[in-house]
Parts: sequence; C-alpha cells; structure tokens
Amino acid sequence: MSLYSVQKLIYNLNRDPSLVERFKIDIDSVLTEYKLTEEELSAISKPDIGLLYVLGVNGQLLMHYAALWEFEWDDYIQAMKDGIEEHGEVRAGMYVRTGGGYL
Repeated sequence: MSLYSVQKLIYNLNRDPSLVERFKIDIDSVLTEYKLTEEELSAISKPDIGLLYVLGVNGQLLMHYAALWEFEWDDYIQAMKDGIEEHGEVRAGMYVRTGGGYL
C-alpha cells in the first residue's frame, strides 16, 4: 500500500484549486501522477470514503476530500463506520485501532 501517495494526492487536492479543476475534468490523468495501488485508485475514484479511512488516510485530510465530493458531515462519519464494517479494521496510519470503538 502507498498510504503516503494517497495522502499526498488528497493533501494536494485540498490545497490546489487548479488541481481540483483538472481532477474534475480528467481524474485519470491526475491519478497517473501518483503511485497508487488498484485498491487505492478505486477508493479515490468512487469515492469510497470508508475504504480510504480503513487504508489509514488521516481524518483531517479525508474530511476535506469528502467535502470535495459533497458529503455532508453525518454522511462522512457514517461512511467511515461503514468502511470498518465492510473492509475491517484500519490497516495503517494513526487510526489503527486496537479493539476499541472510537467511531
């Protein structure tokens, strides 16, 4: 997994309006600029906020990415919960869980 690349892409989208415009017009061309696995490409493209959370994307980055896709706050929180239910525990990053219920 390339968590760094996923987070770098999302960070750049959160900071660069011209990248967002390119992303909206031709998502595939933007995604080729980052070293991403097939799973990550799919999660970013859908978007699958829950899977991105499970992959370990930082919530501060992820909430802005969800907003880019027009997720309401409650839907964003639910997507993370659904991600754990569908894909299992957080795999990497700062949200790796140790059995507690944080969401």
